[in-house]
Amino acid sequence: MTSPSLLRGFGAYAPERILTNADIESMVETTDEWITTRTGIRQRHVVAPGQTTSDLAVEAARAALADAALDTADITHVLVATCTPDASCPNTACIVARKLGMTGVMALDCNAACSGFLYGLELAQGIVAARPASQVLLVAAEALSLRCNWKDRTTCVLFGDGAGATVVTADVDATQGTAVLEDSIVTSDGSLGDLLTIGGGTANPYAIGDSVGEEYFVRMQGRDVFKHAVRSMTQVCNDLLARNGFTTEDVDLVIPHQANLRIIEAVGDRLGFASEKVFVNVHDFGNTSAASIPLALADARAQGRIRPGMRVLLTTFGGGFTWGAALLRF
Repeated sequence: MTSPSLLRGFGAYAPERILTNADIESMVETTDEWITTRTGIRQRHVVAPGQTTSDLAVEAARAALADAALDTADITHVLVATCTPDASCPNTACIVARKLGMTGVMALDCNAACSGFLYGLELAQGIVAARPASQVLLVAAEALSLRCNWKDRTTCVLFGDGAGATVVTADVDATQGTAVLEDSIVTSDGSLGDLLTIGGGTANPYAIGDSVGEEYFVRMQGRDVFKHAVRSMTQVCNDLLARNGFTTEDVDLVIPHQANLRIIEAVGDRLGFASEKVFVNVHDFGNTSAASIPLALADARAQGRIRPGMRVLLTTFGGGFTWGAALLRF
């Protein structure tokens, strides 16, 4: 295991436009009661016309840089975790760097769906281990409302748009850091990928004039995803705690991927955490995929749920399938 890295500053951004369950009632056959009971979601933020994933990422990045007391000139690498990029090429990281006025930096997208932020942390940690002077801007951003099938009530009610960001540096002076990344595990199982998909790639080619098919949008076999998500998130958390000689008593707060309330509660219960130690904001944002955990981190700090000295456990699960966990010490 490499030396711990620092997470310096956190920022988040959600679009101003809010879509409530009542709004969705007028779009598809569903009810507020049905959505709330099955998901815990009451509203979600969605992009305005013309607003893109990179626009959300830039706002979160600026907030994280301000929180870390850093300038864009300090950044050496830009990583963007997303499964809803502005375009296939150029990558969204290059677009974000351009919008922030940065040139001469490495700019790379990372697509691990809802696990994107933790996968990005793994990449960022490797960069700063190899090049200790690096300061990596890691942004997770999604505009999933643009890839929802608004005729499919089983999926369109789940997703929202947003972004979260942090800056990852080497553990040179822990007093300057917001949090220490103590350890992380990320993994995958591609054999289950067909259970949760977003198309639009070379496996589903389009010719000029073709209409977009259902495969272009989010498609999910919800019951199977639920089962694998709960099992995988629980197991990876137990593995990470055991590897570091910790138990649940050593963890002050758990921040799971905000997929839906049933998954969050099931993971908390199986790990043996009291409900007050499990952070939840899915009711206000829905499932923002890769942005979910950094958005929740920023929200938890703003609410005073995270204080110096606390150990925070992050865990996630997403399409691919991909999943993971990370331990932060604030």
